[in-house]
This record gives sequence, structure tokens and C-alpha cells, in this order.
Amino acid sequence: MNRDKRQAIFERLREANPHPTTELNYSNAFELLIAVILSAQATDRGVNKATDRLFKAANTPQAILDLGEAGLKEHIKTIGLFNSKAKNIMATCKALVDSYDSEVPRDRKALEALPGVGRKTANVVLNTAFGEPTMAVDTHIFRVANRTGIARGKTVREVEDRLVRLIPKEFLKDAHHWLILHGRYVCTARKPRCGACLIYDLCEFKDKARYAEEDGGG
Repeated sequence: MNRDKRQAIFERLREANPHPTTELNYSNAFELLIAVILSAQATDRGVNKATDRLFKAANTPQAILDLGEAGLKEHIKTIGLFNSKAKNIMATCKALVDSYDSEVPRDRKALEALPGVGRKTANVVLNTAFGEPTMAVDTHIFRVANRTGIARGKTVREVEDRLVRLIPKEFLKDAHHWLILHGRYVCTARKPRCGACLIYDLCEFKDKARYAEEDGGG
């Protein structure tokens, strides 16, 4: 895919959604960090149901530590892998209190050193909370980048690096949200909705005509 196509794709995505953001509910960097840790192998809707209750009871590192691990589990037990997530969240809260004055660090290395925080979670926090031009590649973005031809790669890191390098700089801060939403609602895994796709003519997916016909347009 050439630069002109990428430019046109992101111009359309921006026009359709000028101010994209995460579908996780949060009001500060700490709440976002906890929500993203909880979101691994869970839906945003499921996470929001749990955090809406949790953050009313405790939305600072010390407040969650005061809940205790058992108390935290009571709030997040509806989320998959809640036992290991609770352990990581407690350890992360302790690290934030002990080393960062209860503030979420705006530094990749420091974020990735927190329990339960990998590169993808760090990228989400850096991008969404702090406005950094990072790219958190999840299954949706990996699929969209490869399927459309925006940035093909065999590994998550390869796709991340190519996206950061190839997406025009003016779009990079918001590109993560546009791509994940496109993958979640239009360029879906099993049956992409090519007939409803606003970048259909720019996409390089070889089977798009067949899916567009099944979807009733194109």
C-alpha cells in the first residue's frame, strides 16, 4: 500500500470520528491503567461493569491496597482470570505508592516494569492517558493492518513498528482508536462487513468483493 492510500484511509476515518477514544470507562490515568490490566481476554463492556463498581469504592493505589486482595476480587470476580489480575493489581498499586508517589509514570520502561503491564498495556496508557503517538496492537488492529494492507507483518511487534513508521504523523495519535474500532465493528474476524466499509475502495483485501456482496453493497 502506498502513502497516498494510507493518507486517504485515515482522512476518512478522521472525518467519520474526529475525536476517537477508548470504550473503557475511566477518569484518570490510574483508572485507565487498572481497566486495561483487567481488559486482557475480557470485553470492554464486562470490564466497565466491574470498574464502575470498583472505582466508586476505590480509585487510587492506596484505596485499592486498603481493600485487600480479597476485597478487590469481590469487585472483579465477573472478569476472566480475576485471581491473577487481582494479584498483579495489588502489586502494581504497591509499586505506585512506594516508588511513584501514587502517580502513573509517563515512561515506557517504568510502566512495563509494573506487574501485569506488558508492552500493549503500556502503549494504551501512553497513548490514551498521555497523548503519546504509540500503537497498541491487539487482535483487532493486527487483523485490520494485515487484511487491508495498511501495515502487514507476521508478529504483533512487526505490525506495531510498521504502523508507527508508515501512518502519516498527523494521524498517529488517534490511529490506535480508529483501527481498533474499525476492527471491532466493521472489519470483523469471521465475516467482515465490507459492504458497510468507508474505506472499501482503498482496502487491499483480496476477498472484499465477495464479502461486500454478502453484506449487501460495497
